[in-house]
Amino acid sequence: RLPAALRLAERIVRLERSTISAVNLEIEDVRRAQQQAREAGASAGRLAQLQRDERNLERRYEELQTELVDLVADSRSESVVLESADGRTKELELIQIVHAYKPNAMSVVDKTGLYLAKLWEFIADDPREANTEGGIFPALFGTVMMVLIMSVAVVPFGVLAAFYLREYAAQGAAVRAVRIAVNNLAGVPSIVFGVFGLGFFVYVLGGSIDALFFPDRLPAPTFGTGGILWASLTLALLTVPVVIVATEEALAAVPREHREGSLALGATKFETMWRIVLPNAMPGILTGLILAMARGAGEVAPLMITGVVKLAPTLPLDGNWPFLHLDRKFMHLGFHIYDVGFQSPNVEAALPMVYATTLLLVGIIVALNLAAIMLRNRLRRRFSTGAF
Repeated sequence: RLPAALRLAERIVRLERSTISAVNLEIEDVRRAQQQAREAGASAGRLAQLQRDERNLERRYEELQTELVDLVADSRSESVVLESADGRTKELELIQIVHAYKPNAMSVVDKTGLYLAKLWEFIADDPREANTEGGIFPALFGTVMMVLIMSVAVVPFGVLAAFYLREYAAQGAAVRAVRIAVNNLAGVPSIVFGVFGLGFFVYVLGGSIDALFFPDRLPAPTFGTGGILWASLTLALLTVPVVIVATEEALAAVPREHREGSLALGATKFETMWRIVLPNAMPGILTGLILAMARGAGEVAPLMITGVVKLAPTLPLDGNWPFLHLDRKFMHLGFHIYDVGFQSPNVEAALPMVYATTLLLVGIIVALNLAAIMLRNRLRRRFSTGAF
């Protein structure tokens, strides 16, 4: 009976999160189209067609809601009575049981298979019971995606700034002041960057984007509230001093003879920078990126006010247009550890989840660092002095 109940539970989840959610999005799109058509003075035929589309979608939504109610009623129709060793009994709905197994009757192979299944559940499933049970996939996905967006934002800006300061800017009081400012930024507490991200990215940039591109959704904010984009940009601003300093050191380590030889052969300064200096400095640039990714993946304070939440119902990446939703809030492993470890109603029961999540976060940082180190070493061998 349990496999059938689990299949019914999965069907209920798919109906709620996929089918009904998609119909809701279509209804919102039709209503916005109606508002835009009225403001643009569309014909009566166009407005009537949009109204018919809305009625059809609402009818479809009601049918799905009825189907959902019936499925939930079916799921609660079966129950099981459990008895503990001391004679106490408890009746549970069958749909509430996640796993049922007999540990004492298991062989070593069965126990190994159960362990691997529980490990996969921890990585790939959604959290349950106030994040103290189930998996951590939304937090894992949000952490990796945030680090990738942060890296895409911080590397071009940091590398270009370092190139300008080292190779193009006239060395003087202004450049020294900029370097001092960059070094000071590296020591600013992370929560200060979070407050700046909330004020500048969320309220100023996000509010301006809503006023320009999403006026039909106001006063409900789209980008004018915390989201994964603003959290990633805040961490990019937090880690850009690390990239600038590491890139400048890498540029300074490129032998002067390489620049002079390139210029002597007729290459322009831009060609020299692009084909000679940048490839040779790439290992050092990757060092800065490694440090930035490691720090960004472990930060929590700035994220708490720029987009991270305790539980995100939907991922920033899904099958609905435009597929990548940078305005959505997200979950993060660091905040998940804080929430489960210090905000849980039963801290002792949540300790295994805290330890496992912490180990996974450390493992992700180590994996990202190892991948970047391997790439850096490969580039270093390729562009070493002996290769010329």
